[in-house]
Amino acid sequence: MCFLDKESFKKDYEEKFSELFGIELSEGTEYNKYEALGSLIRDYIAKMWINTEKIYQKSGVKQIYYFSMEFLLGRLLVSNLINLGIREICQEALNDIGIDLKELEELEHDQGLGNGGLGRLAACFLDSMASLGIPGHGCGIRFKYGFFEQKIIGGNQVEYPDNWLKDNNVWEIRRADKAVVVKFGGTVNMEKSEGRLIFTHVNYEPVLAVPYDTPIVGYKNGVVNNLRLWSAEPLGKEIDFSYFRKGDFLKAMEYKNSIEAISQVLYPDDSFEEGRILRLKQEYFLVSAGIQRIVKNYKKAGHNIRDFHEKIAIHINDTHPALAIPELMRILMDEEGLGWDEAFMITEHTISYTNHTILSEAMEKWPVDTFKSLLPRIYMIVEELNERFCRGLWNEYTGQWDKISRMAIISDGYVRMDRLAIVGSHSVNGVAKIHTEILKKKVMADFYYYTPHKFNNKTNGISHRRWLIQANPDLTSLLKETIGDSFINHPTDINYFQKYADDPTIHQRLYDIKRSNKLKLCDYIMKTCNIKVDPDSLFDVQIKRIHAYKRQTLNAFHIMDLYNRLIENPDLDIQPRTFIFAGKAAPSYYLAKKIITLINRLAEKINNDARVKDKIKVVFLDNYRVSLAEKIIPAADLSEQISTATKEASGTGNMKFMMNGALTIATLDGANIEIKDLVGENNMFIFGLKSEEVLKYSQYGGYSPVEIMKEDDRIRRISQDLINGMYSSDFSDFLAIYDSLYKYNDEYFVLKDFSSYVDAQAEVDKVYRDFNKWYKMVVINIANSGTFSSDRTIKEYATGIWGLRYPDNILNEG
Repeated sequence: MCFLDKESFKKDYEEKFSELFGIELSEGTEYNKYEALGSLIRDYIAKMWINTEKIYQKSGVKQIYYFSMEFLLGRLLVSNLINLGIREICQEALNDIGIDLKELEELEHDQGLGNGGLGRLAACFLDSMASLGIPGHGCGIRFKYGFFEQKIIGGNQVEYPDNWLKDNNVWEIRRADKAVVVKFGGTVNMEKSEGRLIFTHVNYEPVLAVPYDTPIVGYKNGVVNNLRLWSAEPLGKEIDFSYFRKGDFLKAMEYKNSIEAISQVLYPDDSFEEGRILRLKQEYFLVSAGIQRIVKNYKKAGHNIRDFHEKIAIHINDTHPALAIPELMRILMDEEGLGWDEAFMITEHTISYTNHTILSEAMEKWPVDTFKSLLPRIYMIVEELNERFCRGLWNEYTGQWDKISRMAIISDGYVRMDRLAIVGSHSVNGVAKIHTEILKKKVMADFYYYTPHKFNNKTNGISHRRWLIQANPDLTSLLKETIGDSFINHPTDINYFQKYADDPTIHQRLYDIKRSNKLKLCDYIMKTCNIKVDPDSLFDVQIKRIHAYKRQTLNAFHIMDLYNRLIENPDLDIQPRTFIFAGKAAPSYYLAKKIITLINRLAEKINNDARVKDKIKVVFLDNYRVSLAEKIIPAADLSEQISTATKEASGTGNMKFMMNGALTIATLDGANIEIKDLVGENNMFIFGLKSEEVLKYSQYGGYSPVEIMKEDDRIRRISQDLINGMYSSDFSDFLAIYDSLYKYNDEYFVLKDFSSYVDAQAEVDKVYRDFNKWYKMVVINIANSGTFSSDRTIKEYATGIWGLRYPDNILNEG
């Protein structure tokens, strides 16, 4: 699908530039040129956007709304050009007038509305829904400052506001006419009228929710779906002039500031009461604004509210939007006049829930007093929902108080969001086969045995358009040359590439592509870190959120062991290696921040030690984001997926690396197991405890790290180096890491898996030196990566959860 030629594009671009800035093109800044390009592309998109909505409305097809606190879109210019099918025309036209498209692409700010896999998954799902012609729209919050911008200063993480909107966002459109009011606090009056209770919310704090819409462009199919992000704004007066006249300017601005704080920062620090209240406010703001507007649009189209679940599906991405359940109940009962039973039936059939973790820390819960004060009407509905649910449990499990308490939505003084999400939805899915089994048999076993029909698995996926076609054009070209281009629309066709597994010519081509990508990354590392990296070294990469269960510590310990061995024997025969890390630690997560510090101290010491002879280098790239991942992943040789078995729900980084020709070193955790099932154990590097072993140890309180240290001289030396000043003049600098292992019993089995991990890394070293063996494994991994396209995942959601009749392109159906 191509709707213009080069000359038309040049004319449109020059006119758009003149319209926006009123100056000659030669007088504009590079950012002016980017803005003009983005605005022009949005104009092209707008016609398709309007047409898509018309067809959806005319066909009456079921609409999907995907609610998520995170949408980690990254940059949109390149993906929009690719999906429109005009990138080559655009590039040629801009070259003719002296503009480098790639330079403009680098000027775009990442839309940093997320911290990791949750948000990137949501972005991939939006891409797949549009590309498959599925009427699926995102609903989130327009955080002014995103998560945070990370800088490494003195080896430590320092957080700065991520002001991604400082130069405006050319892709979004403010829809002030679609604003709604969200209500906090106040009281609820009850009165009887015509035989039913009427609830009236009074004395509340009103917040205006204003939507900003971003087009989500399907791949060469004319479909444009919508991502709606809500911004919190004051309603009516912005400042209190009575305080302003008295000179109390801070008090005068208090209302405005408190309202705008709702959409200022993603994940406020919830270690303090104020942060917890703000986070709960954000979660209700998101669902109330989103569902109010969905209902208004539904009614405007002339549909009967009693058929709502037939025409609308609402999916909640983790527990953050779980308040969608009582909010939809509120609207159906208080505003539409439905009774409880009918409102609950519609709500349950409308809403579905994806669980993303088994970590207890991530299972959100809110103190009853806080919840009731902030959301009085919502609390009443949750309380009634809990009463009715527990009544049903009592009939089933009479006298089993412990079981009922474990399942109650409100228990021990808390409202528990995961339980609310299960009770109020018709589908609960995990995101990898093993994750779903752990939910069913361990974490949510009581619910599974009570309502087994709700539980299902939908293994995560990634957008191959972003992570292959966009991020690795040279590899994409090789695939097109060898197997044709059918894999673009049918990603499992990448499997045809496997017939080249033993072809030395293809091995060389893959090596050349990888080395070219490594050279680009070397340039970036030199520019940003002033570290010279050998492109012929093995690029060993771990890029993800910094967390104890993801075990960057285990990786660091292997590096420390290698360093110790090289000091003892500088002539040690090992394959030169560059260890590359990137990732952010939550600002209040002290241990994770210390892990970042340790990695940077290792880099400082090892990279400047002549005895190592440059056989190993350590690099920490700051401010991890989508556009940085797009540089790193195509250059990686080895993908570190080393979480403690049972802890990683799925992972999607493992899929991105696999698709780009990196081999995986992994525990049998999350989707690593499904990768192993596809490529075979001989085509990846597996180590560590298995899930059943971890669960068994955990059941009996863990194991003895001290005994491991006594048995393994390497671990004893590494452990002592943490606290003896080897890597810091402050002996207490890494005491938190040391204590996590010995004082708190090594919750994530770092030391228990260390020896197995080192053995697996030795095998990596050995295989990498066997050129044809390594690249045979690379071919097999690439060839099997199409299974992990988010297109496959979304088709499974569409037919298995959302009940769509048209999983294919609705434009063709219409």
